[in-house]
Amino acid sequence: MDSAAVKKYLFDLQDSIIAGIEQVDGKKFLRDSWQRPEGGGGRSCILEQGNVLERGGVAFSHVLGDKMPPSATAHRPELAGRRWEAMGVSLVFHPRNPYAPTMHMNVRMFMAMKDGAETVFWFGGGMDLTPYYGFEEDAKHFHQTCKDALSPFGADLHPKYKKWCDEYFFIKHRNEPRGVGGIFFDDLSEPDFSTAFAIQQSVGNHLLSAYVPILERRKDTPYGERERDFQLYRRGRYVEFNLVIDRGTIFGLQSNGRTESILLSMPPLVTWRYDWHPEKGTPEAKLYEKFLVPKDWV
Repeated sequence: MDSAAVKKYLFDLQDSIIAGIEQVDGKKFLRDSWQRPEGGGGRSCILEQGNVLERGGVAFSHVLGDKMPPSATAHRPELAGRRWEAMGVSLVFHPRNPYAPTMHMNVRMFMAMKDGAETVFWFGGGMDLTPYYGFEEDAKHFHQTCKDALSPFGADLHPKYKKWCDEYFFIKHRNEPRGVGGIFFDDLSEPDFSTAFAIQQSVGNHLLSAYVPILERRKDTPYGERERDFQLYRRGRYVEFNLVIDRGTIFGLQSNGRTESILLSMPPLVTWRYDWHPEKGTPEAKLYEKFLVPKDWV
C-alpha cells in the first residue's frame, strides 16, 4: 500500500493537465501552494480571464487528520474516530464560449488508520461533462474516451460507472441531471491496491484526450447575448449541485480544508431566474430534451 506513489502520480497529473490546457488557452495558471495547520497541504492552480477559459482550477491536496469527519464515515460508521489521510486532484474548467462545455474531473484516495487494526483504503473519482448547447459528436467522443479508460479492467466497469455517474450527478431538488454524465466511482478497494490505483491512473490519464478535442472544436464558435445569458443561467445549476450535494465539497468544508481551494470550482459569473423555462423548439429547449436525459452514447 504505497501512498507515496499515489501522491507522486497525482502531483505529476496536475502538472501534465495544466500544461495541456495552457497550450489551448495561451495563458498561464497561477500556482498557489498552501499548508494546512492540522496536517498536510496542497497546491491550487487557477487560470482566470484566459483566452479560452473564463475560469479554470486544478487543485492538488494531501491532508491528514486525527478524527474522520462525518461525511467520510456516513457510509462506513465503523471507521468513526480513526486517523485519516486523503489526497487527490480535482479540476473544473469553465470556458467563456457558451458552446464549449464545462468539464469536471476528480481522482482521489482515502486511508483510515487505527493502532492494532488493518489500514483501510479506497479510491474514488471520475469525470463528467456539462454542456450548455449540446452536440452529439461531443457527447459520443467524451463517453467513448471514458469507456476506453476503463476497458483494460473489464467490460463490466464502464456501464457500472456510467450509471453511477448518472445517479450521482443528479440534482434532486431540480429533478434533472447536471449534464451528460461520464463515469464516477467511489469506495474502490477491490481486487487489490495496485489494481484500484491503476484504474484511478487510467481515468486521470484520459482527461485531456476526453476534453481538449471538444474544447478546440467549440472555443471559437460565434455567439451572442442570448447564448451567454443561457450559459450563465445553467451555471446556476452547477453551483447548486456543488454546494448542496457534492460529497467532496462537503468533506472539504467539514475537515476544515482551505476554502479558496475547495470553492475554486465555482464559475466567476452566474445568474438565477424565477421559474424560467425555455421556449419549445429552441436550441435551449433541445438541451433539456436531448441531452439532460440519461442515455447510452456509445
